[in-house]
Amino acid sequence: MDAAVSLQNVSKLYQKNLVVNNLSFSIASGEMFGLLGPNGAGKSTTIRMLTTLTKASEGQIAIAGYDIRRQPLQVKQNIGVVLQQISVDGDLSVWENMEFHARLHHIPNPQRQERITKWLEYVELANRRHDLVKTLSGGMKRRLQIARALLHEPKILFLDEPTVGLDPQTRRRIWEIIRDLNRQGMTMLLTTHYMDEVEYLCDRIGIMDAGKLIELGTLAEFRRQHGEGLLMKQAGDRWEYKFFPTLEAANIYFDQQSDKTGMMVRPSNLEDIFVELTGRQLD
Repeated sequence: MDAAVSLQNVSKLYQKNLVVNNLSFSIASGEMFGLLGPNGAGKSTTIRMLTTLTKASEGQIAIAGYDIRRQPLQVKQNIGVVLQQISVDGDLSVWENMEFHARLHHIPNPQRQERITKWLEYVELANRRHDLVKTLSGGMKRRLQIARALLHEPKILFLDEPTVGLDPQTRRRIWEIIRDLNRQGMTMLLTTHYMDEVEYLCDRIGIMDAGKLIELGTLAEFRRQHGEGLLMKQAGDRWEYKFFPTLEAANIYFDQQSDKTGMMVRPSNLEDIFVELTGRQLD
């Protein structure tokens, strides 16, 4: 399967600080890829480079087969971006926001009107088309951002923390939209601080720290490599973690302990592995 996104030996310097360091990975066409990392890991800079907002200091980036340095216009035509920040205009109506964005992409009528209707119906906002955006809830605004990003029918969608600050029910609705788009063949790159979001949505995961890609694979591969069983032991006001190849092995070790006070065994998850790799939780 052809790569929709390809980075080869990509680095980014800011005032002599290496914030992205020799980064290489690819995302297959139709894949749902999660990019994780603590604050300062370099993932936001990576997203900015992939979406043409900043240029790499070194290395090569290709999006939908187009070189990002030589063919930035073609890259922009093939990507949609949903930012963490609310970026729709609150003083315009839902329809006016969509109309304005469609005109920026030079989508002609009647195709423009058809697409606006199609995507507003898809995100369940057709009945709010005449309402000012500032009257919408946070979840509705996020759904509008997704609809707007899809107007020019991109091949690749970049989602930068798309559910941050939303209530659990709204988060689940956004997840359903994302999964459905992916089932339709949309390639996606997701950044998030919610581990359950990555476990539920993503085919593969990349973990960055200090500008480098330190782990790449599926959750199943991570668990096989680091351990599928976990023993937790309370030590004062913190927990100590010990990984085992299997849950059975963790239970055998647990049973052998003469003092089991403050101990428990459970399957490992993505957050356990993330903390093991980076030494800290996402914040």
